[in-house]
Amino acid sequence: MNATPDINIPEVLAEVQSAFRQYEKALLENNVTVLNDFFFDAPFTIRYGMAEHSYGAAEIRAYRKHAAPVDPRRQLNNTIITTIGHSAASVCTEFLIPGSEEVGRQTQCWLRTANGWKIIAAHVSALPL
Repeated sequence: MNATPDINIPEVLAEVQSAFRQYEKALLENNVTVLNDFFFDAPFTIRYGMAEHSYGAAEIRAYRKHAAPVDPRRQLNNTIITTIGHSAASVCTEFLIPGSEEVGRQTQCWLRTANGWKIIAAHVSALPL
């Protein structure tokens, strides 16, 4: 018996890639409504950001309401999307802002729900170049 879940089933991978592209577009456009909708609406959903820790979807929405927009020049590098079975995925990427002296890192855990793919955990950090 194979206990290892199916990794990167092509159609599931395509779904998560599409969801992540939509999330990134909303981030660059500062579309707060769409960004909030991408986070699973639950008290256990978490986002560790560069300047805050948000515990639960309500805190994430409150943070987004006042958060500064992301620099639209943001460039992604080394994006790795890994799906696990049909219902879970991780998305890890690095990002650069032209002129910045840091490289940002972003990790998200995604879950398939009745309302599409949602983020249940996210972490954003940066390191000096």
